Amino acid sequence: MSIIEKARAKQQQKNLETSVKEAQYPLEEINRESIDASPKQELSLDKIALAERGYLIDNGTRKSIKDEFRKIKRILLNNAFGKAAKTLHHSNLIMVSSAKPNEGKTFVAINLALSIALEQDKTVLLVDADVLRPSVMRELGIEEQLGMIDYLLGKTEHVSDIIYNTDINKLKLIPAGKLHHLSNELLASEKMATLANELANRYPDRIVIFDCPPLIGVTETLVLANLMGQAVIVVEESKTSIVDIQAATEHLNENLALGLVLNKAIRSHKDLYGYYGYGYGYGTKN
Repeated sequence: MSIIEKARAKQQQKNLETSVKEAQYPLEEINRESIDASPKQELSLDKIALAERGYLIDNGTRKSIKDEFRKIKRILLNNAFGKAAKTLHHSNLIMVSSAKPNEGKTFVAINLALSIALEQDKTVLLVDADVLRPSVMRELGIEEQLGMIDYLLGKTEHVSDIIYNTDINKLKLIPAGKLHHLSNELLASEKMATLANELANRYPDRIVIFDCPPLIGVTETLVLANLMGQAVIVVEESKTSIVDIQAATEHLNENLALGLVLNKAIRSHKDLYGYYGYGYGYGTKN
C-alpha cells in the first residue's frame, strides 16, 4: 500500500474525539477573557511589495494563482470544520513546512492565510513558528514584535500581547519572537501545549496556520507537529526528491491529515510564479 492509502486506512480506523486528553499547564492558565483583546496598534502590511511578489493582495493577482490556493484551502477548511474534524485533534491547527529550506513554505503559508481571510464566515491567525529563521514579518513588510517565544519565556503574561490585528480584515498575526537557544524545549513545554489548545478551541470559526521550520534536520518542527491536526508540506518541482519527502514525513504524527503542495511548477512562460498542485492524503508511514 502507498503512504496515502495506508494513511486513509489509518484515519478511518481512528476517532480521536474521545481519546485525546487536552494538555494542562498548572502554573499559568491562559486568561480567556483577555485573548485577542489587548489594545495595540494595527499592523499595516506592505501591500504593494507583496502584490509585486505574487501574494494574494488585490485583484491584480493572477487568477490562476488565486484558483490554486482556493483549491488547497477548500480541502483544509473541509478537514477543519467538516466530517473529518471529528477524527482530527486540533483540526483547525495547520502546519506548513517543507523538506529543506528555500522550497517556498513561507510563501505558501502567507498566501493560504490571505486566501482564507477572504472567506465570509472564517478568520485566520498566521503564526510565525519558524523560531530558528523567522521570516513572516519580514515578508509582510512589518517590523518584528513581541512574539511566541517571548510568551513562552514568561516575558508577557497574556496571549493577547502577542496577537496582532492587521489592516487586512480577518487576518491576525503572532510573530516568532526573539531567538532563543532553548527553543526546542520551549515548544515542547506544557505551556506551549496549552497555548495550542487555546488557539484551537477559543474561536470556532478560526483557522490557525503555523509557518514551521523545514522538517529535515530540525527537531523543533516535529515537536510542533504533535500539536497540529493538519500538515501541508511544500515540495519544489525538480528539486525535492522522493527520498527527501519520505525523510521529511516519516516521523510525523501518524494522525495528521497530510497534504503536499507542488511549488514552482511552471505551466507557461507567462506564469512566472508557477502554480500550486495539491496532492492530498492522510499521513501514516511504515
